[in-house]
Amino acid sequence: MTRAFDSIKQGLNEAISHAKSKGQKTEGIKLYQPQAVDISSLRERLSLTQEQFAARFGFSVATLRHWERGDRSPSGASLVLLNVIDRNPAAVMKALQ
Repeated sequence: MTRAFDSIKQGLNEAISHAKSKGQKTEGIKLYQPQAVDISSLRERLSLTQEQFAARFGFSVATLRHWERGDRSPSGASLVLLNVIDRNPAAVMKALQ
């Protein structure tokens, strides 16, 4: 992985830890709740096969298939990344180069 990806991943993990922590004051902090993403539609919009999408964005093909079938749902950093890909795929691809 690239340093940019590692940095984004670390920041997302820290944000998740913060959001899950109990007893900490969160005044003035807006917690981000990522929306569900229709991954199949997103992948088709980008004209990528499952294998291409998984390789390009760092998911396993098996996980992607589970998400698309509805067997599992993405959560945490994966869901955040999918939301960013949905809104600005070019920025994610550039960051991962």
